[in-house]
Amino acid sequence: MGNKKWYAVYTRPRYEKKVEKLLNEKNIICYLPMIKTLRQWSDRRKWVEIPLFNSYVFVSVDIGSDEKFQVMNLPGVVRFISFEGAPVVIPEQQIDNIRWILSTDVVSESLPEEISAGSMVEITKGPLRGLKAEMVQYNNRKRIIIRVDQLNQSLEIQIPESHVRLVETK
Repeated sequence: MGNKKWYAVYTRPRYEKKVEKLLNEKNIICYLPMIKTLRQWSDRRKWVEIPLFNSYVFVSVDIGSDEKFQVMNLPGVVRFISFEGAPVVIPEQQIDNIRWILSTDVVSESLPEEISAGSMVEITKGPLRGLKAEMVQYNNRKRIIIRVDQLNQSLEIQIPESHVRLVETK
C-alpha cells in the first residue's frame, strides 16, 4: 500500500489552515504553501501569512487506501481536484518547485528588451530549469508567470535575466 502520490484538495474558503491542522493531527502528509503579505487595516498595517493558492491544500496519500476517505471526511474539505472522475496526481517536481520558489528570495535583474510582456521564455538555470513560462509586466517590474496546470493556478516570480531565454514573442 506504499503508493503515495501528491493530490490537491479543494477546501471551503478560508479553511486551508484548519484543514492542514486536521491533516497533521491524523498524520497525513500535507503541504500548504504560505506567503507573507502586508495587510492594511484602518488603524494599522501588519504582515500576515496567507495561502499561496486560495482553497487548496496538497496531500500525499495512497488513493487506494482509506486515507482518501479520511481526507474527504475532514471538516472543510470539499473534494479532491479531479479530471474525468479520477483525482489528479500533482507531480512531486511541481511540489518541490513551489517549495523552492517560496524558500528563496529570487532577486530581479533587468531582462533583455526583446523579452516583453506576453513573451514565452524557458528557464535555463536552477531547479526550475526546462520550465516554459510567460513573461508579464507588473508594477513596472518584469516577472515570470508559472502555471500549475492541474490547479488552473499561476504563480509570479522574479528571476535573473541570466536564468531565462526567449522562446517566442507575443
